[in-house]
Amino acid sequence: MRDPRGAPGASPPDPGEVPCVGGVVTDADGRLLLVRRAHDPEAGRWSLPGGRVEPGETAAGATAREVAEETGLRVAVGDEVGSVRRPAPDGRVFVIHDFRCRPLDPDAMPRAGDDAADARWVDAAAYAALDAAGELVTGLTDALRGWDCLPASSR
Repeated sequence: MRDPRGAPGASPPDPGEVPCVGGVVTDADGRLLLVRRAHDPEAGRWSLPGGRVEPGETAAGATAREVAEETGLRVAVGDEVGSVRRPAPDGRVFVIHDFRCRPLDPDAMPRAGDDAADARWVDAAAYAALDAAGELVTGLTDALRGWDCLPASSR
């Protein structure tokens, strides 16, 4: 995966783009980790944990940091599953690279922190209920479906 910040010596990123990451964190039961956004854009809606890549940070490092800050969970970051572009409030574009992740401690429970108002594991039924109620961020279901990353049904 090409690091969204670019390689040393490469041309700088487009100043109109903000490099970001997200964690598609699943547990052993196939549940997906979601956070309720505490701030705009789309405050109050559920999303994947994630945020901006800090200067000098790798995409994997940023993903692990953002998941920990927003949910308290430490994760192993795997392969990139896909990327999306979303408008930023200041007119720029968030370029979000999403990575498959697994919790390092399978018994750890998520707790909201940093930019998250809430954090929870959701199975397919809980995810579908949030989707039907319009409580997910724009485009999340389409992206997860396209990447084959929707949560599994309860066992």
